[in-house]
Amino acid sequence: MELQDILSFEGFQEIWGVYGYDNDLPEMIEREFSRIKGFTYLDHAGTTLFPESQIKAFYKDLTRNVYGNPHSHNPSSRLTHDTVEHVRYRVLEHFNTSPEEHTVIFTSGCTAALRLVADSFPWSSTGGDDGGPGSLLCYLTDNHTSVVGIRGASSRLGVTCLPVSPHEVETRASHSPQVTPPAPAFTGEPSPHHLFCYPAQSNFSGRKYPLSYARGIHTRRLYPACDRPGRWLVLLDAAALVGCSGLDLRECPADFIPVSFYKMFGFPTGLGALLVRNEAAALLRKGYFGGGSTAAYLASDGDYFVPKSSVSSRFEDGTINFLDIIAVHHGFEALHRLTGGSMVCVQQHTFGLARYTYAMLSSLLHSNGRPLARIYCDNEFQEPATQGPILNLNLLDHHGEVVGYSQVDKLASLFNIHVRTGCFCNTGACQSFLGISNQAVKDNLEAGHVCGDDIDLVDGRPTGSVRVSFGYMSTFEDCQRFLTFVVNCFADKPFRVDEARLARLKSASASASVGDSHGGGGPLSNGGHLGGETDHRRGEADPFFISSSCGEEIIVQSPQGAEQGRHNNSHTLTNIFIYPIKSCAAFEVKEWSVGPVGLLYDRVWMVVNENGVCLSQKRESRLCQIQPQISLASNALRIRAPGMKSMSVPLGNWKELQASTQRTCQSKVCGDRVQTVDCGDEAAAWFSEFLGKPCRLIKQNPDFIRNMKKASKNVGDCPAAGLSLVNEAQYLLINAASVEMLRLQIANRRDDSGIPQPISTLQLTARFRANLVVSGLHPFEEDDWSGLTIGHTKFRVVGPCGRCQMIGIDQETSSRSQEPLKTLADCRQSKVTFGIYLLHDTMDSSGTTLTTLSVGTPIYPEKSKLHDC
Repeated sequence: MELQDILSFEGFQEIWGVYGYDNDLPEMIEREFSRIKGFTYLDHAGTTLFPESQIKAFYKDLTRNVYGNPHSHNPSSRLTHDTVEHVRYRVLEHFNTSPEEHTVIFTSGCTAALRLVADSFPWSSTGGDDGGPGSLLCYLTDNHTSVVGIRGASSRLGVTCLPVSPHEVETRASHSPQVTPPAPAFTGEPSPHHLFCYPAQSNFSGRKYPLSYARGIHTRRLYPACDRPGRWLVLLDAAALVGCSGLDLRECPADFIPVSFYKMFGFPTGLGALLVRNEAAALLRKGYFGGGSTAAYLASDGDYFVPKSSVSSRFEDGTINFLDIIAVHHGFEALHRLTGGSMVCVQQHTFGLARYTYAMLSSLLHSNGRPLARIYCDNEFQEPATQGPILNLNLLDHHGEVVGYSQVDKLASLFNIHVRTGCFCNTGACQSFLGISNQAVKDNLEAGHVCGDDIDLVDGRPTGSVRVSFGYMSTFEDCQRFLTFVVNCFADKPFRVDEARLARLKSASASASVGDSHGGGGPLSNGGHLGGETDHRRGEADPFFISSSCGEEIIVQSPQGAEQGRHNNSHTLTNIFIYPIKSCAAFEVKEWSVGPVGLLYDRVWMVVNENGVCLSQKRESRLCQIQPQISLASNALRIRAPGMKSMSVPLGNWKELQASTQRTCQSKVCGDRVQTVDCGDEAAAWFSEFLGKPCRLIKQNPDFIRNMKKASKNVGDCPAAGLSLVNEAQYLLINAASVEMLRLQIANRRDDSGIPQPISTLQLTARFRANLVVSGLHPFEEDDWSGLTIGHTKFRVVGPCGRCQMIGIDQETSSRSQEPLKTLADCRQSKVTFGIYLLHDTMDSSGTTLTTLSVGTPIYPEKSKLHDC
């Protein structure tokens, strides 16, 4: 039975029958989102995608009208003012409220809206002037970092901060009378004001919290109903909710509601809003004032300042981002046109996709019956009222161990599947679901893990997870491709399906009321053990056996012959590669000079797009088909590519290039600023024609010193080493024995769906794009080296080379596959490293300067040990 039979649309209809809108969904996606053809976008909780018609309408608007600064009073400025006010009304209408009840304050984003509340809230310190209790800041631990950050502003004022777990609120709510009291009226009586913050929808798990919490907190019937006197106000973080769900502010009397528009429309970015209940707005205190927010002030009198009466004008300091605000109008227009104008339809469609993915993923098993995934949620995706279109998970191997999210992300990228990994700026939920203690967070920081990095496992325990989220333009095929990817890359074959669980989830769907009839369709195909096995085959000529970290016995033929290896412990430099143009093909040499930043002319040039951003094979895999060669005799860089006439660029020197082009620029490589010079229009035209997009060839300024970011413990406190346009270090070395072992493991894999054809040793070597290839006696022995000597020249090991999806690109055809990344991750126990970074000493052991490296030179490795320079 095939996987596509299991992941059928008929099965989706059995799990959730609502799909699409009152239009031809495939046609709409082809028309509005043609740019995503070929990849699967599943990070809508990060930002959704904008439709082409929105951008076209916005462009036409800007080209037909003249919009002036709204602080002026000329006709173009009045047009801007009136249009912005119309957008305010449109925002309020979308959330079913009016200017009489709420005010829209435009900000640079949701975080800026939250900071506005933090800086303007009427905090009072404990034991203030009257000696009484002060304000209390309570926040649900399942809040975004930007909400928790309010405590940074309030704690400085002596405000007590109290984190509250969701369980504490639920326990209180279950014992509270089910009444619906009116929202409180604000009076002028002096009393401390308290703030309770909670998310309408968790950006971690997608759980939707009851909007009724707002009334419960207002009336002290819901936690925190403490003895401290004062008035409670509510901040409802709606940013994660409103992208795929409606929000009725007449039913939810929260006082402050921050939103981000890019999560609703995809464009514009850098624009959000704070919706404020007008009664609560009167309590906010204005400190700083900027242009446009003042009715009057005296520059010579520090006490005289009168803010404008309008709440929005009072808090919108400076000139607002009026063009992007106008773009919001076109966002509402496009959303209404493409989805039928109902957020209920968007909610039903996106929830159905999430529910189906949850049902299938939670039912998939390894061949030994162990689950394939651990899903982090508080429910079973029963209904869209309690769960949003977010699925948070970690994949498990057949031993039940967590597969690091970084490995999942890298493999997903190979298949053009875009997910989000980490903790998603929600440490509280991450700790709760993953069981990470406060001390563990501190220990992980000591171990080098910080938010946003790719350290996914510490002592075998996950530091984060994988998040899949859907948007209104997501499709069943997106679910299908993601689930197929998970099974093909992570399931131990033959995979199984928990039929009893799947049947129970279907039954729950059949009894659920979703506001629409469930679709028909035959029974979902599933049937126990699926797939097949391929026998392991062993090499024959003079093998020796290696026990790999995969737990399998691997046969490796030493490149020099195993018998020779047993009697001769020497290692040899077998290949030297330079890569003159970053991410382009290798240029192999037998002997080559060494410069101050590595091999001479290695990664001195790079290709950048029209915005000056470096192009790599991750973005443009066809770069590998561009073949550069260094001709020292003619002092030229010669460049060839299939279907193109060859061209050349003079090597020259920096001053000659400056004189010839008069165009210098600054670019970035791995976050580092580098000074470069443009190689001219002829080279730009050549690369643009071959790659089919505007781009240019630039060269690093050799007078600009770019230092290596970090050194390993093996290097010690050495002087900073200079780098070319490489990513991490001066040299990258791989061991031919390690390559051969990995090749055999790929060939011996039982599931070969990701390998269209066998990978040869030469092809595999090319994928790792090393400078130096050495013959080693044992696979991965280089992991234990602290340094090595080539001939008479010493090198220090900087650290292992962490591998990404780029090694899945065939360096001859530019096609992509899951190998060797998948096998490498399996064999290295989720440490996806291969090869080591080197830094050379400027002086060899005899005190002479290193000049050349030659193929055939003996190599003498040193075992790992700490030492200083």
